[in-house]
Amino acid sequence: MSHPAPSLARPPETARAEFAALLRLAGPLVAANLLQMAVFAVDVVFVARLGAVAFAAATLGVFLFNLLTFAIIGLTGAAEPIIAAALGARIGAVREVRRTFRAGLWLVVLAAIPVVALLLQGEALLRLFGQDPAVAARAGGFLDILALAVIPAAAAGLMRLTAAALGRPGYVFAVTVLALGVAVLANWCLVFGNAGFPALGLEGAAIASLVTSVVMMLAYAVILMTDRRLRRFRLFGRWWRSDRRHLLSVFRIGLPIALTWMFEGGLFGGAGLLMGLIGVTEVAAHAVALNIAAIAFQLPFGIAQAATIRVGLAYGARDHAWIGRAGNVALGLGIAVMALTAAVIWSVPARLVGIYLDPSAANLPVATLAVRLLGIAAIFQLVDGAQAVAAGVLRGVQDTRVPMLVALFGYWAIGFGTAVWLGFGMGLGATGIWWGLAAGLLVVSILLVRRWTGRERLGLATRTPHLK
Repeated sequence: MSHPAPSLARPPETARAEFAALLRLAGPLVAANLLQMAVFAVDVVFVARLGAVAFAAATLGVFLFNLLTFAIIGLTGAAEPIIAAALGARIGAVREVRRTFRAGLWLVVLAAIPVVALLLQGEALLRLFGQDPAVAARAGGFLDILALAVIPAAAAGLMRLTAAALGRPGYVFAVTVLALGVAVLANWCLVFGNAGFPALGLEGAAIASLVTSVVMMLAYAVILMTDRRLRRFRLFGRWWRSDRRHLLSVFRIGLPIALTWMFEGGLFGGAGLLMGLIGVTEVAAHAVALNIAAIAFQLPFGIAQAATIRVGLAYGARDHAWIGRAGNVALGLGIAVMALTAAVIWSVPARLVGIYLDPSAANLPVATLAVRLLGIAAIFQLVDGAQAVAAGVLRGVQDTRVPMLVALFGYWAIGFGTAVWLGFGMGLGATGIWWGLAAGLLVVSILLVRRWTGRERLGLATRTPHLK
């Protein structure tokens, strides 16, 4: 069955029109990304009142859960450029979108099996990495419950990408608002035993996360089945049928995305472990500065998600001028936005740190070091934004394998290697580790941007999209 593609598949005639189209798509995604960080933080904020052991257990548990669940979302993230290319190609778009989405659902379930098995061994895993036995034991119980949220959370992530690719990014923001409200209410009821519920403490926070993930998944499912534009794709039609060709297409493009995200997340997690070798002050300062940098990163990350869709539409339409226009506009916007966040971080680092730490004498060493780290963060904001958007536009032309290798080399050979050398070999401590992070981001940014600018020479824009 053939249907005309939605209006977002029309090629813009000017860079200004492309900029407007990108903003309409990126705005809700950026806002949703910022709110999603708040959703992730709710558990930790509530559990912080239960004591140091519970707080540490929740922090470690949420880190493991997010790292592995995001890997599944990255694996199925190939559905986003494939769906966009199908819409851009116009012919047979409904069938291609439905089959790609169905393949993504199958991958969610298949990939969740080893992830759940790993999370159920959370205590042993954390002990293996040298964590305190009491903390590891509490985190293990926390993860036993949280493991049940892997499938609904990953399925919700796939549906989120699909809704955005089909031109409904506003739903992404709306569902994230709903998720934040559910997370706060569920934690309030279950962690401390309010509104007649039992006080379950740390386990209550895990149940609250499970409830939030299920609500998000169901909300997206209802939207995909009932929205006037989306329901014609019949995304859940014959969901039980496997489709080996589409499954392999999503897997081939998605596996490098998942590994890339794990390489980057692992780099910053590894930096935290290096901080732990220096001292508690360094760990705390790293956590504060990294959280501020992560909030700023949600802006180019949302732009990158939108850029993948815009470039994917052009790629499916086989319109080389549109491909270049969409990618270049997105790169320019990403760099401009991060220049603004860099200026803010550079101008008022102490005020930003003060949001996290009260000005007591006990917190002064942590706050002072966090301010110094933010000075480095302000410098690497530009390259961080450039590498995020460059990866997004390359995903739009379904180029993920080489960017994955770039990420492995840049983040680990350069970034982590430089962090160890400067932090310990040169005796620069925490600041040396962060300069290592900056070096890794710079190398990845340069290599990905060069790959994008050389797309015609490399034949990236002329390859046949993964459409069946």
